[in-house]
Amino acid sequence: MAGSPALLLLLSLGLCCTGAQGQRNTMEARFFNRNMKHPQEGQRLELECTPYNSDSGVSWVRQDKDGKLHFIVYISTFSRTTYPGNEKTSSQFEGSKQGNSFRLVVKNFRAQDQGTYFCITNINQMLHFSSGQPAFFPVTTTAAPTTPAATTQRSQVTKKDICVQSSDPGTSNRNMLNFYCEIYIWAPLAGVCLVLLVALIVTIVLCQKTRRRRCRCKRPPNGKPGAKPSVPPRHI
Repeated sequence: MAGSPALLLLLSLGLCCTGAQGQRNTMEARFFNRNMKHPQEGQRLELECTPYNSDSGVSWVRQDKDGKLHFIVYISTFSRTTYPGNEKTSSQFEGSKQGNSFRLVVKNFRAQDQGTYFCITNINQMLHFSSGQPAFFPVTTTAAPTTPAATTQRSQVTKKDICVQSSDPGTSNRNMLNFYCEIYIWAPLAGVCLVLLVALIVTIVLCQKTRRRRCRCKRPPNGKPGAKPSVPPRHI
């Protein structure tokens, strides 16, 4: 139920001008049940307004989540009510005056009734706004589903893990797996040893050939090429 532009203008002026004269008296809009914090859907919600001057009537308005003001009801000092469209009754709301308090009843609280409720009174040609009473459904926090993190790193399987892990608990399968593990371990070692042995044999053969070549090359006599060997002197 949206208010008329004139009403919204008056409410806006009232918000700007409230307290301009330095009056310390305040109004309060609150839940009739002081222990209530959040209304439930479908329940009967009661609010009360306690103005400091009960000689003037009170209007109830609601401010929705978008900041728009909606006129609900005007309650006179004689407990007469006027709803939007100059209606005397409403199927959703009920207003009354009981003692010095002006009460508003939301018969069936729905999602579109959520907002902040204010009561307004006109004293000495000045609009006075009460403190706002938020009325929203309780916020339900649902825990986000926990999904196991995808593991991108591949597990490195060691030789020991291959030997220990076995898909079949049977003894024969374990023995077969151990046999394969032994082959997996000893075959590379045997290959490395064979390569080292071949390299050692090749090295020995090459060393022998080099040594033979050096031994065949004889030095010339007296250190000069073509010189005849000297005959040792004979002593008579």
